[in-house]
Amino acid sequence: MLTIRHSNERGLADHGWLKSRHSFSFADYYDPRHMGWGNLRVINEDRIAPGTGFGTHGHRDMEIISYVLSGNLAHKDSMGNIKGIPPGDVQRMSAGTGVRHSEFNHAEGQTTHFLQIWIEPNETGVPPSYEQITVPQDEKKGRLRLVAAPGGDEGAVNIHADARLYAGLFDGAEHAELKMDPARKAYVHLVRGELKVNGQALKEGDAALIQDESDIRITDGKDAEVLVFDLQP
Repeated sequence: MLTIRHSNERGLADHGWLKSRHSFSFADYYDPRHMGWGNLRVINEDRIAPGTGFGTHGHRDMEIISYVLSGNLAHKDSMGNIKGIPPGDVQRMSAGTGVRHSEFNHAEGQTTHFLQIWIEPNETGVPPSYEQITVPQDEKKGRLRLVAAPGGDEGAVNIHADARLYAGLFDGAEHAELKMDPARKAYVHLVRGELKVNGQALKEGDAALIQDESDIRITDGKDAEVLVFDLQP
């Protein structure tokens, strides 16, 4: 079964310095029909204005992934990490027993556009940790490249969660198929462009919520960038 949720159905927050689309209930946006999917709890599509950002704040027992689309995200945390996250990088922070961090856009005249993703862990109380990788464009072109997984398989960032996250770029005849356990859930988020998932058309910002399926087929891309989640039920 595949259910499409269109981009304009997501929650919207406009704070001036921050414009955010919420795929699931978050902060002032509450929809009991969309509290998460499997152990995927948050996908916020954030746009941060130049010279602004999120001040220091805390998290616990959550796997947090940042996927930057344009601009540069400046990260600073209580573990001593001071990093810049450019497009093409995937950042993972395991909040564990507790971590504090800030995220800013220091690029003059340029909006930072990124996805903030939270996945509920299957192990709590772990020491907080940080990881960041660069995923070249050619490793995502015409395929689903694993970017987050338990144990850091295949060069992915390591998450303490029963989930696997893939990223891909598709255009024209490029296509991919991902085998699934029908007992699990999947979530497809189209970052940009257009494509079809199991024959169903998605446009930028749309998502497909999938269950009771044995495979996911990505076809008919038009300058498409997509994230695919394999999730616990």
